[in-house]
Amino acid sequence: MGIEEKLAQIRDPDLLEEVEAGRGSFLFGSIVEHILHRQRARDAEASILREAADMRGAMPRDRRRRDMVREVIENEPTLPENLQHIHSVLALCGLPYRDPGDAREFFREYGRNSLSLLAGRLKNPVNGEMEFQGLPYGPKARLVLLHLCTEAVRQRRPTITVADSLSGFMKEMGFSVTGGERGTIRQFKEQLNRLAACTLQIGLWDGSDKASTLNVPPFRQLDLWLSHGSGEGQVWSKTVQFHQDFYDNLIQHALPVDIRAARAFAGSARKLDLLFWLGYRLRVLQRPLRLTWANLHSQFGADNASIRSFRQAFKADLAHMQEVFPKLPVSLDEAGMMLQPAHPSALLVPPRLGGAKAGASKAGAARRALAG
Repeated sequence: MGIEEKLAQIRDPDLLEEVEAGRGSFLFGSIVEHILHRQRARDAEASILREAADMRGAMPRDRRRRDMVREVIENEPTLPENLQHIHSVLALCGLPYRDPGDAREFFREYGRNSLSLLAGRLKNPVNGEMEFQGLPYGPKARLVLLHLCTEAVRQRRPTITVADSLSGFMKEMGFSVTGGERGTIRQFKEQLNRLAACTLQIGLWDGSDKASTLNVPPFRQLDLWLSHGSGEGQVWSKTVQFHQDFYDNLIQHALPVDIRAARAFAGSARKLDLLFWLGYRLRVLQRPLRLTWANLHSQFGADNASIRSFRQAFKADLAHMQEVFPKLPVSLDEAGMMLQPAHPSALLVPPRLGGAKAGASKAGAARRALAG
């Protein structure tokens, strides 16, 4: 290939400037060869990005989001700012999946840990009535708890500032921030109301002769109320004060969660529970853990009356989890689940050593897409 043919393949403006700067040098041919090699490397990387974008474009929305999250986690290290925290018992014994209506109590047990949730009332500042709030439920209640627990751990105090961060957190989790009766602001703050009114009983047992029960509302004070009307200009507290006992227990039993992974499952309560549960188990598991389908149904099957329907739903949920974490050491069979001991990096995937530059470029593109 002659030098003119090589020059014709160099297109990027910065590389063309280098070509012009090298003209007249007796090494001009070598300079052109080197610059052409860089152009081809860029073209190959751009081709990979286009192929990945084309593949993602054909994916359903939720799968596309999981694939982008996997790429970001796979190619970028887990930094302190990526980590959020939730109480370990709340990770093991989750909240209701759906609105329990007028039910006043919810109970869930996992191994030696148990959670009892009691609904409460808040005083309406408009009419002075103590109004029933219902039990917190669904993915938004879990995300609110994750956010508030994280701020308590980060700020290292039971009274935390949250007013300016809730909208930002909603955006970070992929929710549009909208007002009105059906807007996301009202939906999130409804769960805040329910959490502010409820009381928790957290039961811990060592398996032999020591047990403890912590009876606390999670918050000591949260001056929160949703205004009537359009939902705009809602009045709520700039600070949340955790009950001191709950805060102290949270600091001792805070479970780290990669916020990037939580984004991938922000629309599903059960997938968030599965993410939290797997994160906890991988931190403490020292030998293979076998769980039957009956065990799994008891843990995650609140929405499925039969084990048969639960198995189908749970297989799909776990497959989605493995799309984000392909190294996850878990498998399903006719008997149930087998979870193998592994370093937590199996869930918080470390950056790859090979192909770091291209991987970082793709991860950057994925991160920008998620932010949008």
